[in-house]
Amino acid sequence: MFQGLAQILDLSEAGLAGFVLVFTRIGAVMFLLPGFGEQTIPVRVRLGVTFAFAAVIWPMLAAGLVTPDPTRPFYLLLIIEAGVGLLLGLSIRMMVFALQFAGSVAGQATSLAQIFGATATADPMPVVGNILMFAGVTLAVASGLHVKAAIAMARSYEIMPVGAMLPAEDVVTWGTAKVADAFALGFSMAAPFVLSAFAYNVAIGAINRAMPSLMVAFIGAPAIIGATILVLMLASPIILTYWNGRLDTVLADPLAMPR
Repeated sequence: MFQGLAQILDLSEAGLAGFVLVFTRIGAVMFLLPGFGEQTIPVRVRLGVTFAFAAVIWPMLAAGLVTPDPTRPFYLLLIIEAGVGLLLGLSIRMMVFALQFAGSVAGQATSLAQIFGATATADPMPVVGNILMFAGVTLAVASGLHVKAAIAMARSYEIMPVGAMLPAEDVVTWGTAKVADAFALGFSMAAPFVLSAFAYNVAIGAINRAMPSLMVAFIGAPAIIGATILVLMLASPIILTYWNGRLDTVLADPLAMPR
């Protein structure tokens, strides 16, 4: 099969096999890449974008980096490349998970967790999470996510050439650190909403203690909603700028251990 396709495309059989391996790794990354791998994008569009990325990245690589090892089964190389691509994509996707977690924490803290809207994911999110996620992904794409992601995928072959396997123990340690870092980042981004909710609850408690007969819930609900909108308006530019800087750090070295 590869021999016939190689003749049609005017490539060597090893060159075509190398392109298939590159496409496999890039396809796994694109499955999780923010903005390009969202479920709202049609599958044919995502497939075409993946081919475009592969066509751009493959000529950037040295021949030795993508030449398959003839002593190893080709299906095994495909599995390894898909695994490496999933690790790369998951490292980048964790940044989106941090935004979603920040929105969930903000929604729970401000009593807006049950207000849903249109979402780019399969699971519904609070309205704050939707706003932060859409704004963050839009900012990342507008800041040149496609260029940064292509460079990151090309550089990954310098660290993990075709067929190279990571020790399972290192993968577990790295994955645990990435998840912990994503939770820490998400909670730090939700801190303004948590502090606002804390101040609101203290104020409501004081009012209720001073005037037990007053229905503080009727007064407090509009107040916390208005305060949340105000905090979102004031804090979201800072939150998204900081998040975009952290995303650039991850794209510069997706397989690095979190600091």
